[in-house]
Amino acid sequence: MEVTDVRIRKMEKEGKMKAVVSITLDGEFVVHDIKIIEGEKGLFIAMPSRKTAEGEYKDIAHPIKSSTREQIQNSILQMYNEQLLQQEE
Repeated sequence: MEVTDVRIRKMEKEGKMKAVVSITLDGEFVVHDIKIIEGEKGLFIAMPSRKTAEGEYKDIAHPIKSSTREQIQNSILQMYNEQLLQQEE
């Protein structure tokens, strides 16, 4: 599996959520509403989720293997950092 496209919509206001992202996998499958969050240990991604009747958030879609999550996160954060650098220029 390969992340073939990353589309970032930046958040304009301050806060922990830095951007909302859509990714395409193998040019055939899209996942929308992945969030880039600033945590205590740096940036990480949060997969799309919805609030349950009990008030808990459950992922709608997520990788099963941690190596897949890492691959997706690395692709997203690399593109996010590249866009930040472009804005600074």
